Amino acid sequence: MDVHPAVVRVVTFSARMEAISLTTGRLVLRPLLPSDAPAVHAACQDPEIPRYTPVPSPYTAEHARAFVEDSCPAGWRDDTAYTFGVFTRDEGRLTGVMALMRLALDEPARQAEIGYWTAKEQRGRGYTAEAAREVVRWAFEDLGAERLEWIAEAGNKGSRAVALACGFRMQGTVRGLIVHNGTRRDAWTATLLPSDLGLPSPTPYLPWPGRD
Repeated sequence: MDVHPAVVRVVTFSARMEAISLTTGRLVLRPLLPSDAPAVHAACQDPEIPRYTPVPSPYTAEHARAFVEDSCPAGWRDDTAYTFGVFTRDEGRLTGVMALMRLALDEPARQAEIGYWTAKEQRGRGYTAEAAREVVRWAFEDLGAERLEWIAEAGNKGSRAVALACGFRMQGTVRGLIVHNGTRRDAWTATLLPSDLGLPSPTPYLPWPGRD
């Protein structure tokens, strides 16, 4: 993974996080705006998105409005989820949504989970992996995270491919970890540490000698 060398900045999350934007070569990651609701609504008509994510089905225009105008701003305000809309830099097209969630960024935990979905028309172009690399960089270098986790329902090969492209290391299959549509599902999990990318970490990592 291509990351920029940096000194990890230790951050204390006693104050509310200000929503920010990030950029990559092809993408802009920014907080969603009310004007983005129609694009979010259109993308979430694809059955593959509610198949593997908590997105409601059927997904209505009101669901999109509430997500963009209420849920996402509240996540930034309350430090519960930092959600980005991912857009192409050239045309401003929505390619998907990405978030850091289950935030525990204060000491000693300093960890979070990354999650994402990709619009059907934008798949296969590497956009989600490109965006995820930038969110990972931001989490480690600017937020002071020391551990990131990825969790997806077992069988979600597209999401797993993105995680692996970002350097996440697969941990295995966890029985019954996800409850989705009224059933308990097995999940794939993976983790990423700063040391996996050659980055420093304020807390030394002491792996178990018998770890495979």
